[in-house]
Amino acid sequence: MDWLDRVAKLRRWTNNGVRAPHKPLLLLYALGSYQRDSGGELRYSAVEEELKRLLTEYGPTHPTTPAYPFHHLVSDGVWEVRTDQGPGSPGSGVGLLRSSGATGRLAPGLRAALAKESSLLSRLTRVLLDTHFPPSLHRDLCEAVGLDLELAETESVHGADAAARRQRDRRLRELILTAYEFQCAFCGYDGALGASTVGLEAAHVRWWSHDGPDEVDNGLCLCSLHHKLFDKGVLGLGENHRIRVSQRFVGRSEASRQHVLALADRPVIGPQPDAPKIATPHREWHDRQVFHGPARTPVGSPAHAT
Repeated sequence: MDWLDRVAKLRRWTNNGVRAPHKPLLLLYALGSYQRDSGGELRYSAVEEELKRLLTEYGPTHPTTPAYPFHHLVSDGVWEVRTDQGPGSPGSGVGLLRSSGATGRLAPGLRAALAKESSLLSRLTRVLLDTHFPPSLHRDLCEAVGLDLELAETESVHGADAAARRQRDRRLRELILTAYEFQCAFCGYDGALGASTVGLEAAHVRWWSHDGPDEVDNGLCLCSLHHKLFDKGVLGLGENHRIRVSQRFVGRSEASRQHVLALADRPVIGPQPDAPKIATPHREWHDRQVFHGPARTPVGSPAHAT
């Protein structure tokens, strides 16, 4: 069985070119669930709200329901559904899926293939992401479904040893964005599309790959631009909770001056009074390992004038 080919060719509902990533989103969610618990099942009534949020944030603009892929993904041979009465889906009706106690999980053959071939999970994930979503959404989407792609890709090289590694807490993004009141801690950007934030990300201060914990005191809510610059070492944090800008950064345009250079020594926005600020050890790690110091003197200061 060529599982990669089967996943790449998922049958999708189409209507005048409207994007319909319902099945890919459910399958990504199921792969994330499998990575955490290979024997677990997903009860529709328990995961319905999470699947709705995924469809709202990453799906089409028109209203939709997770009942559709939960039922119809069975026809692609990668998914199975059972009810309290036994094998088989009761249909695509929301009420039927709830009342019948419907549960779903990856098809037996796919689960067996994943257990046999450690690299298959990451390869399937890449196919789904590359086929259905732009690269700018891949990271956020993996976090949203609880899928640690880094772990999956490492397992293909190191096998069982990597399975013992920590798994990320997929609640962290919501916790950090809430702590910073859904605005960039550096520039205050707070854009949203309907009820969903747009361009805001939860940034680790000490990187996950270098033992950074999934805690609010190791996170910042940053817009996409400042997240990238923070991870690149253009931006950093001072011990007084003020923003540092690298002297090595050069930007001659008004946009560079406004969005980067003007941040020098500006106080970080947030977090809320009851939320923890960045822990000193994490800030110091970023300063040593990531930030390209020394920091610029803020425009208008006496030191800058000299």
